[in-house]
Amino acid sequence: MVVAGDFKNGVTFEMDGNVYQVIEFQHVKPGKGAAFVRTKLKNVISGAVVEKTFSPTDKFENAYIERKDMQYSYNDGDLYYFMDMETFDMLPLNRDKLGDAFKFVKEEMMCKIISYKGNVFGVEPPIFVELAVTETDPGFAGNTATNTLKPATLETGAVIKVPLFINVGDVLKIDTRTGEYLSRA
Repeated sequence: MVVAGDFKNGVTFEMDGNVYQVIEFQHVKPGKGAAFVRTKLKNVISGAVVEKTFSPTDKFENAYIERKDMQYSYNDGDLYYFMDMETFDMLPLNRDKLGDAFKFVKEEMMCKIISYKGNVFGVEPPIFVELAVTETDPGFAGNTATNTLKPATLETGAVIKVPLFINVGDVLKIDTRTGEYLSRA
């Protein structure tokens, strides 16, 4: 059990049949009246963010979110297959569970499969990936006075903005959380 008065950032708990994670919390002790806890909560399954106020004595059941490393193997239509590297079991997941950052994942990359009570609700790709550029306009020498960017298509099919000096065949380091180019690898 977790008590609302003990909320900290990152705590996960069950409420009204949903699983929430505390994003922000604030203990408020007004001059008159009882103290309360003002929170910003994220529904970990749907991703919706809500603001709620609790009494410091409200109790909730702890929710344990499991994160397991699995290797992305291949996709077959809308099913994407992940392999458990310990048991070699294959886990098929629908496209809707993957998220936007999955466009930076190529075959044989390790991902974190996120589940609650055995139900998978998300896939976290590695934070940083290295991908080759398959298509981009040629850069011109001397066009470096300003921070000008051009589109580049990566080997996974994702399109990102890169500096003018990047050419086809360059391997880039990408931050999958923001989809931004970081450096050449």
